[in-house]
Amino acid sequence: MKSFLLFLMLAPWLGHTPPPIDLSKIKLRDGFHIAVFAENIVNARSLALSDKGTLFVGTKDDGQGRVWAIRDENHDNKADKIYTIAQGLNSPNGVALKNGDLYIAEINRILRIKNIESKLDHPGTPEVVYDKYPSEKHHGWKYISFGPDGKLYVPVGAPCNICESKDPIFNSITRLDIETKKMEIVQKGVRNTVGFTWSPENKQLWFTDNGRDWLGEDKPACELNHAAKDGMNFGYPYCHQGDIPDPEFGSKYPCSDFMPPAQKLGAHVAPLGLEFYQGKQFPVSYKNQILIAEHGSWNRQSPLGYRISEVTLDKNQNATSYTVFAEGWLQNGRAWGRPVDLEHMPDGSILISDDFANCVYRIWYGK
Repeated sequence: MKSFLLFLMLAPWLGHTPPPIDLSKIKLRDGFHIAVFAENIVNARSLALSDKGTLFVGTKDDGQGRVWAIRDENHDNKADKIYTIAQGLNSPNGVALKNGDLYIAEINRILRIKNIESKLDHPGTPEVVYDKYPSEKHHGWKYISFGPDGKLYVPVGAPCNICESKDPIFNSITRLDIETKKMEIVQKGVRNTVGFTWSPENKQLWFTDNGRDWLGEDKPACELNHAAKDGMNFGYPYCHQGDIPDPEFGSKYPCSDFMPPAQKLGAHVAPLGLEFYQGKQFPVSYKNQILIAEHGSWNRQSPLGYRISEVTLDKNQNATSYTVFAEGWLQNGRAWGRPVDLEHMPDGSILISDDFANCVYRIWYGK
C-alpha cells in the first residue's frame, strides 16, 4: 500500500515535462534578486565550481547518466557554453574538484577525469578511483566533497526507509583517501545526507539529513547536524530528530545515547545542499550563516519545502533561528521547481541548482 501511495505522489514528477520557469513567483528578502544562470540542464543536482569558473553539475536520474559543465565566457552571469562531459553513468549525483581533476560519485564507485578543464570538448572515459561502495540504489546517490584534511567525504545512505543494517557502512558518512584508497567510517546514524560542508571558522562538519517517512504528517523533522569530531552517532534508525524513539527500533537504545540535531527543520522538507555564506556581497549579517536547499516533501499531504532556508548561528555556533530565505517554487500545493544544491560565486552571489525545472539560478544582492 505504501509503495502505491508513493507512486501516486511521485507520478507527476516521473518523466515530467519541465514547467515554465516563472521567477516572478519567487519571494526574496529586500535587496535580493534572482535570474536564470543556465537552463536546459536536465536534472541539475550537485554543483562544483572550479577556480577557472567552470561549473560542474551532477545528475541523479536524468535518464542518460550525464554530468554537465557550464561556462560563462563573457562574464555576464549567464551560461554561454554547456558541455556533456560524461554520460551513461549510474546516478552520477556527486561532483567535486581537486588539483584540476574532477571526481564523480556514482552509486557504488568514485570516478576521476584528470585535468578536466583542458579537455571539456573531449574529456575521455573517466578512470575508476574506488569501486567498493554498496550497489543498493535506495538512498544510494551520493553528494561528495573534499574536506579540510584533503580527503574525499562520501555518504552511504540507508538502503530502506527504516531498517537495521548488518553492514555498518550504511547510514554513515565515510572518508576516502584517494591516494591510498583507504576508506573509513567517520559518522554514524545518518539516514540520508545529500549535502555537507565545513565551518569556515573551526573546520567542523555540518550536514543535512532527511528524516524517515510514514511516521506522520508533521514528524519527524528533517535535520541540520553538527559533528564537532569524528565518531559521533546521530541516531538512525533508533531515534529521530533527537527526541522521537522509532516505533520499531527505538526500544533498543534511548535517544540520549545519540547526538541531537543542531536545528530541527521542517518535517519531510528534504534538505539537501547547504553552504556557510562566505561572500562579501550580501549584508554582513549573512557572514558565516547557513543557507539550505530544501528539495520539498513527498510524504506529506500538505507539501512543505521547495525553498531556500537560513539557519543563523551565534558566536558559539549554536543555532538561534530557522527562517525562509527564498520561496515560491511551490504554488497552490504544486511545485514548478525543486532546489537541490548551492555554490558560491567569486562576486559573492550564489548559484542554486533545480532538478525539476532543469536549470541553475543565480541570487545576488544589490542592483
